[in-house]
Amino acid sequence: MAKIKKGDLVQVITGAKAERGGDRGKQGKVLKVFPETNRVLVEGINRVTKHTKVGQSSRGSKTGGIEVVEAPIHVSNVAVVDPETKKPTRVGYRTETVTKDGRTRTVRIRVAKGSGKDL
Repeated sequence: MAKIKKGDLVQVITGAKAERGGDRGKQGKVLKVFPETNRVLVEGINRVTKHTKVGQSSRGSKTGGIEVVEAPIHVSNVAVVDPETKKPTRVGYRTETVTKDGRTRTVRIRVAKGSGKDL
């Protein structure tokens, strides 16, 4: 089960500090999760310059050149941000039994270990 999901607010916990040109301490929203490689794409984090081949679109405008895009970062280098304290926290699970339409189900709810709030 994935502890980090699309749409989560995460903070980078490893790497060079932000004042030295790195991303440690920066927060961003998860745009995409790559479970097969254990990586996540975070908005505004790990930005790299990408050189794309110059071509023409169907309307005749030039495309390509140098663009700055986000690159995936490993899951172990980010932590979910606690919604109450706005600091990085660990993720746990709480089980609850829910009765709906006469059926009883057990559901797992993601919980921030620091404050105990639902994520």
